[in-house]
Amino acid sequence: MAPRPFWKGYLKLSLVTCPVAMMPAVSESAKVRFHTLNRATGNRVQSVYVDAETEERVDEEDEARAYERGDDDYIVIEDEDLDAVALDSTRTIDIERFVPADSIGWIWYDRAHYLTPDDPVGEEAFSVIRDAMAATGTVAISRLVLYRRERAVMLVPRDRGIVLWTLRYGDEVRDAAAYFSDLGKEQVDGALVKLVGRLIEERTVDWDPKMVEDPVQEKMLEIIAAKRKGRKPPKPAKPLPDGGGKVVSIMDALKRSLAEEKRKR
Repeated sequence: MAPRPFWKGYLKLSLVTCPVAMMPAVSESAKVRFHTLNRATGNRVQSVYVDAETEERVDEEDEARAYERGDDDYIVIEDEDLDAVALDSTRTIDIERFVPADSIGWIWYDRAHYLTPDDPVGEEAFSVIRDAMAATGTVAISRLVLYRRERAVMLVPRDRGIVLWTLRYGDEVRDAAAYFSDLGKEQVDGALVKLVGRLIEERTVDWDPKMVEDPVQEKMLEIIAAKRKGRKPPKPAKPLPDGGGKVVSIMDALKRSLAEEKRKR
């Protein structure tokens, strides 16, 4: 059963409009979550805000957002101020332009969402926009208010639906040249590259979601199950051996690695 959408609105391209629904493409509901307890009483601990000067508790209705413009100097931002920003993009994904699908680097991708038509009448318009993007190898760029901020979004056709990615802001992405510009000035030995290529071939397999399973999560569930039944939790895993030995020859290390791969296979 598909989860209920957390956002409903309209997808618009020029004079073509259709109602759509959106839900996050990822979920954290299956993660093991902990509560903080008072060890002495076993009761839950609550988080409360206190005034930094008076040390008195601040009630929720007295909490306010503020922008710091100097030391101990703030501008209070009210809900009306936030609601007044980008009202047109609150409920409408108005496609402004299209760009080649491979022109946006992965580093700009933020959060993924599934976008679907919200009624049978609008499904044809939705499908036409989706199929036209797929046929032209393009993705759509628009803006949308999500998570209380207007964000640039990218619409990518996928299967029978569309994946909507929120994109990072320009000031959030650091210039890679600041980190990589001094690398690669030395000539790389072609023979070493070929050996690594062979090693890559030995280890290349088809993608499987099991590759990104969380072993820590699985261990925590085992510990919780053992404690629930009154048993002792599993013993801690032995620390991995230190692999920090000095490599005298990269060529020798690669040859040994290839021999080891063949032995395993």
